[in-house]
Amino acid sequence: MRDAGRKTAPQAATGPVALTTLARRDFAAMLASMAGLLAVPRLAQAAVATAGQANFGPAQPFSWDNLVSTAQAAAARPWAAPAPSAHAVTDFDTAVKLTYGNAQALAGDVRLFPTSRGVAPQAVTIHLVENGTSRQLVDTRGFFVGATRADPAGFRVMTADQHSDWLAFLGASYFRASGSRDQYGLSARGVAIDTAMPKAEEFPAFTEFWIENLGPNRVRIHAALDGPSVTGAYAFDCTHGQQGVTQDVRASLFLRRDVERLGLAPITSMFWYDQSDPTKRGDWRPEIHDSDGLAVLSGNGERVWVPLSNPRLTRTNAMRADHLKGFGLLQRDQRFDHYQDDGAFYDRRPSLWIEPQGDWGKGSVMLYQMTTDTETTDNVAAFWLSDEPAKAGQRRDLAYRLNWTSQDPTATATARCVDSWQGAAGKPGDAPVAKDGRKFVFDFEGPALKGLTRDSGVQAVTGLPASAVIASAAYPVVGEETRWRVTLDVRPSAMPSPELRVYLARAGQALSETVIQGVQA
Repeated sequence: MRDAGRKTAPQAATGPVALTTLARRDFAAMLASMAGLLAVPRLAQAAVATAGQANFGPAQPFSWDNLVSTAQAAAARPWAAPAPSAHAVTDFDTAVKLTYGNAQALAGDVRLFPTSRGVAPQAVTIHLVENGTSRQLVDTRGFFVGATRADPAGFRVMTADQHSDWLAFLGASYFRASGSRDQYGLSARGVAIDTAMPKAEEFPAFTEFWIENLGPNRVRIHAALDGPSVTGAYAFDCTHGQQGVTQDVRASLFLRRDVERLGLAPITSMFWYDQSDPTKRGDWRPEIHDSDGLAVLSGNGERVWVPLSNPRLTRTNAMRADHLKGFGLLQRDQRFDHYQDDGAFYDRRPSLWIEPQGDWGKGSVMLYQMTTDTETTDNVAAFWLSDEPAKAGQRRDLAYRLNWTSQDPTATATARCVDSWQGAAGKPGDAPVAKDGRKFVFDFEGPALKGLTRDSGVQAVTGLPASAVIASAAYPVVGEETRWRVTLDVRPSAMPSPELRVYLARAGQALSETVIQGVQA
């Protein structure tokens, strides 16, 4: 049974930032139970086409243009906070029992989530779309097990055999999809408002969904977004294939008021610890994380890799990426023996790579990391931040593709950073060469390194002042045809900034992506 854990943000945050405050593992178990305990009987599915029709209202015209117009009109009105559902379930067992067994599916393979106190208390409105018309779900009887009344908080899309699900929307504007190894991990959001600011983060919510079945393993979802600062219309064209899930996203946002930090195409993930810093380990497992790094491909062709960390203090990085080509939080390390987790399966967690459709202009990819001492809290966020200030009355249109996959979408001839470690400066076994010295080790791998030797003139380029570098070396790893290692001993107190940049180069040409590594003195 796979861990289909959902990380859901609260509707109202308190404090500088609130990525999530929920018991992630408990809710993960609930979704896993829904996916795997009992499959949906085919008789129940067939019933949707007959008796299930009474659950829906009359047909209404539906189009993208009408959805956008509705969102635009809503932005001119004050925001009204939604009331929690009066029918929200109060405990884990009830939520599970409502959603598996003889509960009917709608739109072919869609199963509903119930509202639940502390997880997803607000109900959403569900419509089914066919041939340009929509019908609202007005009576949920039959779509939950044994319940005379339950309100939907979201939904998930099942595989054809009904033994698993590959897409889920639940809570605020959160959603997630499985990769090519049938495993959930990190989450995406419709939009991020004031993440990592010295005030409460805002969580706009998808309040209505329009679901259209496009055939086996394909569904189109439209959604209405609403929040204190923004309204929006979204379209998700979703396909489940052998390489994972792709979603072509189209969005129109309308700002009710000025927003200091409008994060577009946001991603949320968890990083507790990995092999790079054993002092962070708080568990018997060697590594625990949903993602191990942020990858960025800027418009000028520069490739950047930022290994994730669990910092002592919150950390925010902004990577310049004008005319962005792509970015994502990736899980490059996919070896089971590196995690030894046969329940959560962190080795199977997908990466999420985002490709803008069209030119997004000038801006940066922002990475936020906060400290955590548990795997049940999301502590990492990444999103695109335009240079253009977000002002009340503006309309923002954007399109992008989401790739949820276990294949590394950044793999090219250019070498990638595939491992990193930290320790005391100096040779192993010798006394430390400097009291405040730190050693950083990076392994790069890729076709660009094939056939190169110690005599090929390959160098590690850091840009650090000489006073900050104790020792530096770059050399091929013994027995590995396309793998090179960089060792770098530095004095953090002599560094001009609390991060270093390093890449491999030969004759002035970059052979690898640039690694940006945070350094704490």
